[in-house]
Amino acid sequence: MSKIVNYPDPVLRVECDRVIEVDEKLIREIDDLKKTLLDGGAGAGLAAPQIGIKRRFFGLLDEKNRKAVNVFINPRIIQTFNQEKTYIKIVTDDGKNEDFLEGCLSFPDFFGTVKRFLKIGVEWDELVEGKLVHKEKIMEGFEAVVFQHEADHLDGVLFVDHIKNDRGKLYKFMGKKMVDWSVDKVLEKEAALVAA
Repeated sequence: MSKIVNYPDPVLRVECDRVIEVDEKLIREIDDLKKTLLDGGAGAGLAAPQIGIKRRFFGLLDEKNRKAVNVFINPRIIQTFNQEKTYIKIVTDDGKNEDFLEGCLSFPDFFGTVKRFLKIGVEWDELVEGKLVHKEKIMEGFEAVVFQHEADHLDGVLFVDHIKNDRGKLYKFMGKKMVDWSVDKVLEKEAALVAA
């Protein structure tokens, strides 16, 4: 099992290479990603660069079987249903509307508001009996949000980039409370690394 790469590691900014052929190395990398996601705590998805692999694939926990991981190879969003990206709202147990806070395994303890499409059409390749098989699907809600988050990773785009660009809110979980946090303060770590 690999260790999850934390920001500001430069591998998180790499535009990943398309998967062309199935070989033993790819199969090992996919197995490693699945194990890391399943053992990694509360993550809903994990992209290859988050474990240091510069290839275009990610895994999402299966919504029906939380002990299974669905792997998406060479994923692409092909349709957004003529809608705008929006901040996601959730209804709490007491009936209140609250912001959905997106997190990332490469940013422990950070969560924020990110504009996403609520419904997307996607395509990808799936590993079936040693071959890449083309698949397509319409995704909505949480599954669509996680797909977009992980697909961004394959292009070196991070959820904090969206928060900064859209003037969203970033929070850091400290002890038992969420504290307002500056996205610029987080991104300064990367700027300092590049300057060094």
